[in-house]
Amino acid sequence: MSSPKLHEHAAGAVRLTGFAHGGGCACKIPPGELEDAVRGLTGQPGADVLVGLDSGDDAAAVRVADGLAVLSTADFFTPVVDDAFDWGRIAAANALSDIYAMGGRPIMAINLVGWPRDVLPMELMTEVLRGGLSIASEAGCPVIGGHSIDDPEPKYGMAVTGLAHPDQLLRNDAATAGLPLTLTKPIGVGLLNNRHKQTGEVFAEAIATMTGLNRDAATAAVAAGARAATDVTGFGLLGHLYKMCRASGVGAVIDVAAVPVVDGARQALRDGYVSGGTRRNLDWVRPQLRFAPGVSGDDLLLLADAQTSGGLLVVGELPGYPVIGHTTAVPGIEIR
Repeated sequence: MSSPKLHEHAAGAVRLTGFAHGGGCACKIPPGELEDAVRGLTGQPGADVLVGLDSGDDAAAVRVADGLAVLSTADFFTPVVDDAFDWGRIAAANALSDIYAMGGRPIMAINLVGWPRDVLPMELMTEVLRGGLSIASEAGCPVIGGHSIDDPEPKYGMAVTGLAHPDQLLRNDAATAGLPLTLTKPIGVGLLNNRHKQTGEVFAEAIATMTGLNRDAATAAVAAGARAATDVTGFGLLGHLYKMCRASGVGAVIDVAAVPVVDGARQALRDGYVSGGTRRNLDWVRPQLRFAPGVSGDDLLLLADAQTSGGLLVVGELPGYPVIGHTTAVPGIEIR
């Protein structure tokens, strides 16, 4: 690892992103490799297992009583921004999102930390944890303990437990054809995070997007009677849409002009701040794509951009959120 001095601002503040090989959810194991690794682990027995590994959903769900399911998930990643408090906030919002993506309510979280204690001050780790606690408190979710290890690369996230009604779960294998597709946050934060890592520029709108809870969107989806949803994170909009379509046996049409994009992301794309994770996402999903002549390579890269703490992709229309396309009975994803 390089000397810590190589990862400082001109003013001397530590640049956390300089200690990470990748940033946020862009450092996920590529989807194809991950599926190969866990393929033999699917099909866990038990009549009370409502959602397991089989469909690659956002969280596990187990029925514990009539009308009550327990949800469980874990999510952590390397620094996505240099500000320790903001990194903690983003990582917590991202972990909580898995519960919201299932239509649930988080009730408890524990911290997961890897920290290079001989390189980075412990006071900085405290700031990360304080950021995570602030977002969990906003969600009404107590943070009770956790686990930490001495790690050459800093990592932070949470394991979260939630509750949901078994009949109101939002699943990625429950999409049906002929319904609108709604996206509840703009995409493009992966491009801005990569630019931030390389230049130190700070993008307030990207941070606001990543620290925003998906709670209200999840509540709206359940109230609207939606049955299928997922959150858009490291595999990009196209990757997560493809996983949902494949699990449900449907296809989709995306109107690229209707997809909301965070300010500055298109310029970052034009300037070449595309992560390796984004390119791997596009390579993985490209065989499933059909697109009109006017759809550019940059459009595809943006749709595949590896998000961190992205929004919910809901099958159904939610008041106040943009509709970006619809599901179809034809397999694959058409982009117009």
